[in-house]
Amino acid sequence: MELGLVGLGKMGGNMRERIRRAGHTVIGYDRNPDLADVGSLQELVDRLQGPRVVWVMVPAGAATQSTIDELAELLSPGDLVVDGGNSRWTDDEKHAEELAAKGIGFVDCGVSGGVWGLENGYALMYGGDKENVAKVQPVFDALKPEGDFGSVHAGKVGAGHFAKMVHNGIEYAMMQAYAEGWELLEKVDSVENVREIFRSWQEGTVIRSWLLDLAVNALDEDEHLAKLRGYAADSGEGRWTVEAAIDNAVPLPAITASLFARFSSRQDDSPQMKMIAALRNQFGGHAVESTK
Repeated sequence: MELGLVGLGKMGGNMRERIRRAGHTVIGYDRNPDLADVGSLQELVDRLQGPRVVWVMVPAGAATQSTIDELAELLSPGDLVVDGGNSRWTDDEKHAEELAAKGIGFVDCGVSGGVWGLENGYALMYGGDKENVAKVQPVFDALKPEGDFGSVHAGKVGAGHFAKMVHNGIEYAMMQAYAEGWELLEKVDSVENVREIFRSWQEGTVIRSWLLDLAVNALDEDEHLAKLRGYAADSGEGRWTVEAAIDNAVPLPAITASLFARFSSRQDDSPQMKMIAALRNQFGGHAVESTK
C-alpha cells in the first residue's frame, strides 16, 4: 500500500525504512529537506493515490495540531490520518471530530521501540473504528515485531495513546527501581562489582528485562556512570499518567514516586531538604551543613 509519513526524525525515519522493507511505498515529508521525499504537505498529498493514508509522527501539542489542521484542508473524504506521536489521549477525540467533519477518518497509535525499532520492530497500540484500523493494518503489520504479539487494537479513539501513556508510566517506575538498586549496591563497601551483578541478573531472575539489558549496556560503556550528570527529564506522559490516576481515583504510588524522583534530580540544592535539615536541627539538635 501507499503511505504518507510526516516527520522523519529518529523514530519516523526508521519507521519509513522498515515499512519500505516490507514492500510498501512510503512518501515522507519533514521540515528538514535533507530528510524529505517531497517539499511540502501539499506535494505529499498530491503524490498519494486516493483513498490516502497519512501517518503523522511529529511532537505532541502544537506541532501535531498544526499538521492535522493543514491535512484537514488538503485531504479528501474517505482519506485517513494516523497520529503516531506521543499525543495526549484527550486530544485524539478533538482531532477525530475535526477530521470527521470533512469526511476524513482518524486513528491514534502509540508507538514504542525507540532507536531499536528498525531492526526489532515497534510495539503498537492503536485506537479507532475497525473500518479505519483496517485501512492501515498492512502498515501496522509491517512495523510490529515478528510473531503473534506486539500489536493491539486497544479500543476507541484515544485508547491507543492512553495505553502508550500507561506503558510509559510503568517504564518510569521500572527504571526508578533499577536506579535505586544500582545506587544502593554502589554505596556498600563490601560489594565490589556492581556491573557484573547487574549482568548476572540477565539470566534466571524474575527482574530480567530489556531495560536491565540496556542498563548493562550503559554500565559497559561507563562502569560507574561517572560521565553522566544526575539529571533526568520527563516526556510528559508520566505526568499525564498521574493526572489520569487522580481523575479516576486509581492509586499509583510507584509511578507517582518515580515521576517526583525525576523532579528532584533537577535540584542541585533541594529547598525541601533545607527545611528538613532545619527541622531536624531544631527538634533534635542534628548537625546541618552550611553553604559557606
